[in-house]
Amino acid sequence: MAELELDFKEKITEDEARHARSLQKKEKLAKIFYVLGFLVAVYFIFSVTMIITGDSSESWYSRLPIVGRLFTDTPNKEVMGESEDRVNVLLLGMGGKNHDGAYLTDTMILVSLKPSTKQAVFFSIPRDLSVPVSGGAWQKINSINAYAEKNGQDGGAVTMQAVSELFQMPVHYYVRVDFDGFVNIVDELGGITVDVENTFDDYTYPVEGREDDPDYYSRFEHLHFDKGVQVMDGSTALKYARSRHSLSLEGSDFARGKRQQKIISAAKEKLLKKDNLLHPGMLSNIISQLSEHFSTNISIWEGLKFWSLFKDMGQDNIHNESFDDSPDNFLYASKGIDGAYILLPKTGNFNQMATFVQNIFDSLVPSQLDNQELKTNETASVEVKNGTNISGLAAVVSEKLKSANFTISAVSNASKRDFAQTTIYDLTYGDKPEALEVLKVKTGAALSKDLPEWLLNDIKTDIKNDPQKVRPDFILIVGQNNNQASSSLSN
Repeated sequence: MAELELDFKEKITEDEARHARSLQKKEKLAKIFYVLGFLVAVYFIFSVTMIITGDSSESWYSRLPIVGRLFTDTPNKEVMGESEDRVNVLLLGMGGKNHDGAYLTDTMILVSLKPSTKQAVFFSIPRDLSVPVSGGAWQKINSINAYAEKNGQDGGAVTMQAVSELFQMPVHYYVRVDFDGFVNIVDELGGITVDVENTFDDYTYPVEGREDDPDYYSRFEHLHFDKGVQVMDGSTALKYARSRHSLSLEGSDFARGKRQQKIISAAKEKLLKKDNLLHPGMLSNIISQLSEHFSTNISIWEGLKFWSLFKDMGQDNIHNESFDDSPDNFLYASKGIDGAYILLPKTGNFNQMATFVQNIFDSLVPSQLDNQELKTNETASVEVKNGTNISGLAAVVSEKLKSANFTISAVSNASKRDFAQTTIYDLTYGDKPEALEVLKVKTGAALSKDLPEWLLNDIKTDIKNDPQKVRPDFILIVGQNNNQASSSLSN
């Protein structure tokens, strides 16, 4: 009897152990599929916060068996930019081999990731932006990838370097996808749900394969989108993202950039649903598409490190910025030598845009922006100049700074009135760090390292008009972003 009881207990113990092992195995598999799905999702939507890939010449399928081991054995190394708390990734969308202009990158988004705060900013770069290239020439930024590929170079890497030079900061990684891969993956997901912001029609959307049809009007199709939430298949989602000839508000590259960001968000939401993450067949089909239609310089371990860094990043921490020719932005429309439509920087160079991009996270300090209790303990003077055409904006901001213990030395209009981003020039050169930080938080300002020539001329004029003028600790150029911030600061 005792032996039977012992055998029974041993059997129970074995069954429990077997059941525990089974649960552990299921949990491990679920974990692996979750990670795999998450990586595939973000790779597809250009997010690159978590990606799985290897060298483009190798098969994706040959890499799958090691995913689980890599997840648990990810090297304790840093991705590029992590130690500086700023990782920059360039996302490129192109037509692909089955389309005209196969390597023109008509979608360009620079994604900046801040590991310490789990924040991301998406900068939409217009395809018609004209930029300087080697030899002193200028060309449209969307053609850099195509020229590089034609010359046997890695177009993604060359474009990444060009954007790095444009914004005067390192761009560490790139992800490139073509249209066919986009369409096929959205269809594999069963479509995506998109909230269309405006009703619009595009009567000249090009029909693939009919670019040279003798019947001119058969080269185009009529697109119509109604305002509201709707489900789009891959082809419809691509048309929604690419349309640029509407006669409404949606008829510009800038509106198109915003629609592309909506597509990114919708695709992420769909693929990250639990049922999809644990659907091996669907993930396998998506990976097959990725192997053919995507390329990147992100390695497997770097992709997994991205996942560990940004897996908890919420939608509220993702911010979108666009560059355009609106009155409060950085660019203006012009024509190139060949008569083509191009966009150029209003100031003649890209220094202001670069400063804006470099310091973007300074203007995204959560909640503290409206904190009236935040004050400086350092004695600091600020000269406030209005860098916009909004009457009285500098005076409003000055009053808010007084409540933060700043001395306002002067309030005037800047000779440049096209500032989108409020900008600080530190004349103490770092001697009053606390005051500088409070000033940045209070105004959402970016710090610029060098005084531009126009501001030096303004200062000389001020001194000529008032020889007794005292040099301030900081010069603050109020930008368009304080048109909204000023109202909240006054609360």
